Amino acid sequence: MTKLILMRHGQSQWNFYNLFTGWVDIPLSTLGIQESLDGGKKIKDLPIDIIFTSSLIRAQMTAMLAMTMHHSGKVPVIIHEHEGHISDWAKIYSLETESQMIPVYRAWELNERMYGELQGINKTELAAKYGKEQVQIWRRSYDVPPPNGESLKMTAARSIPYFEENIVPYLQKGQNVFIAAHGNSLRSIIMKLDNLSEEEVVKLEMATGEPVVYDYTNGKFSKSS
Repeated sequence: MTKLILMRHGQSQWNFYNLFTGWVDIPLSTLGIQESLDGGKKIKDLPIDIIFTSSLIRAQMTAMLAMTMHHSGKVPVIIHEHEGHISDWAKIYSLETESQMIPVYRAWELNERMYGELQGINKTELAAKYGKEQVQIWRRSYDVPPPNGESLKMTAARSIPYFEENIVPYLQKGQNVFIAAHGNSLRSIIMKLDNLSEEEVVKLEMATGEPVVYDYTNGKFSKSS
């Protein structure tokens, strides 16, 4: 049995300001830093062999901060594939040191929904302009995207294939996986894992910095007790 750990990033600075963030690359707030550390304490005794994050800094900060709490003391190292000299020059020449590292892979496919023309706009002001009902449709419907943005369905169309093709194989090999990503990309993956309907997934809430853990056994996922 192997473990799959999912964690939504801690509160970002734009979460704090109540702005739509999407793909704008905003760091964590002070509260978000603490949430990430607290989330790390909750998974500190779980085995972790490999880490995946989105390409956005708030998810990467969450993963790194959470890992400072891990009992193994292993150090996460970002893998820079196909990035010129850093891909070759970041080689570790000590087997002992390498054994104390945990590889971290970044993938844009795990990014948050791209909120299009809502990005950077205050949610309360948007509701005053377009009405709460319309904003709720943009935020919570499954297949209605905001103007020039992505719907949850469109987000799932990139996050689920990436998960199945690039992450599940590690679980199949017996490696324990930690994913630090975003509310919508993780909801998409959970939709797949829990076989949720479109109506059920839009009601799914994920708290910032709160880990969700699955056991993977014989090709099947189950929520860890």
